Amino acid sequence: MIDKQYVMTLSQQVTESLDDATGHLRNALAFAARHERPVTINAISKLLNDVESLQQFDSLMDTIEQHVEDINTL
Repeated sequence: MIDKQYVMTLSQQVTESLDDATGHLRNALAFAARHERPVTINAISKLLNDVESLQQFDSLMDTIEQHVEDINTL
């Protein structure tokens, strides 16, 4: 059983901030693609991937936790 005190989704403020960060990183990547070295483009791409992965992973964890909770209530 999952202990409820540890179950926490990303707050709306964090989600909005991550969405803003994603937008800024995409913008930086677009400019970097025209003017920067490949290592800079690669670093920005990794940051963007990490932010997007965090949001997707949190959503996946919410789904898993819900399924486990449903199974435990049977």
